[in-house]
Amino acid sequence: MNNNLQYKRILLKLSGESLMGSKGQGIDPAILNFFASEIKKVHVLGVQVGLVIGGGNIYRGLNAHEQGIDRVTGDQMGMLATMINALALQNALEQNGTFTRLMSAIEMNEIAEPYIRRRAIRHLEKGRVVIFGAGTGHPYFSTDTAASLRAVEIEADAIFKGTRVDGVYDSDPEKNPDALMFQEISYHDVLNKNLRVMDLTAISLCKENNLPIIVFNMNTVDNLLKVITGENIGTAVGLFEVDRTTVK
Repeated sequence: MNNNLQYKRILLKLSGESLMGSKGQGIDPAILNFFASEIKKVHVLGVQVGLVIGGGNIYRGLNAHEQGIDRVTGDQMGMLATMINALALQNALEQNGTFTRLMSAIEMNEIAEPYIRRRAIRHLEKGRVVIFGAGTGHPYFSTDTAASLRAVEIEADAIFKGTRVDGVYDSDPEKNPDALMFQEISYHDVLNKNLRVMDLTAISLCKENNLPIIVFNMNTVDNLLKVITGENIGTAVGLFEVDRTTVK
């Protein structure tokens, strides 16, 4: 491992919607292969990588009520959607020469290992990318919360949340060209300003465990690598007393 790396073990959180690419639904193979390539760049440096991916490109449990499906059933359907995305990402990573393990919070032994914390850490130590599927295994918890929980459990140095914008803004930069981006922001202000970096439970769990969150644009080539090697990319969320902003 490169001893100059700022982060030695990370939890990378990707949304299911990010896999849609230009297709507008489902999984775009080009995006899938791009993500696999970006992850490999940091993995070959010796960074231990855990992964959580959402299922919103296939099914969102929060939409269940509108479709006449109760919330628990809808969330369970969403957990299965995350497994479809996890299998797709696992396949792309392995075709790119990266060894992986897929672990599920719901037992499905034919396609994934059951999630066991000590086994997950051992896989990371052996140089395997570990993909955590099926959320927390329980309804009413998002994959953001699952990412925070797994990151705390595996003792990650930080959560890396890959998005399609450059960081955390004071308003939606895709709608407001004058939006200001934060270089650093506290957990407290993320919650108070309702900035929707991650949901309330996820942010609170990170705050309680002083787990930094790095929000960055995953769709830009080498951004993940730049953050890992200490470049000032994206927004850091943590225990900051004063928030720092920069003009977009």
